[in-house]
Amino acid sequence: MMTERNETKTVNETSPLRRLGLVGLTAFSSRIAAVGALALLLGGGLSALAGNDNRAPEVPDDEIAVPGTTNKVHFHGFGVGVQIYTWDGVSWGRPVPEATLFDGNGVVAIHFAGPTWESNSGSKVLGAAVKSVIVDPDSIPWVLLRAVSTEGPGIFANITFIQRVNTAGGKAPSTDGAFVGQVFRSPYTADYFFYRHSNN
Repeated sequence: MMTERNETKTVNETSPLRRLGLVGLTAFSSRIAAVGALALLLGGGLSALAGNDNRAPEVPDDEIAVPGTTNKVHFHGFGVGVQIYTWDGVSWGRPVPEATLFDGNGVVAIHFAGPTWESNSGSKVLGAAVKSVIVDPDSIPWVLLRAVSTEGPGIFANITFIQRVNTAGGKAPSTDGAFVGQVFRSPYTADYFFYRHSNN
């Protein structure tokens, strides 16, 4: 009889721990994937991916090409981070970015809701999507954004357009959320190109 009671107690005590372990494991897996992407980036050499090549990227659809001939690439950064989705009971909603931008010298900016980019020197640019195109069905779309506002001196001063291209990952889950408010952090990488008028 004592043995049965002890076994029952052990099962009841470990059940919540197992549930907590699954939640923790999911969060931990997301962080590991982001760290893995960063390790891959650092292993391949940042300078090969960003900072040294300011040519406009080739895009598969003219609708996400930067319009006109006066806008030239001013800065190219490589983003590593997550797209954050929240289950609202019907869908995962629009993602919110949380990423770090690198160039050949290391970390140069952060990327967050807005969408906004902020450089180490404090300059900021707020963008608004113009057009997107799905290049890889397993990754978030490539996007053309126009700069809505800029502030402060630095790499994001006087930006006119932004392109997000060469995306990998970042998609919302393919299954419904378990509860309203559930958060899913989807690791992704992308190249970001920032344009200015050629006379700036």
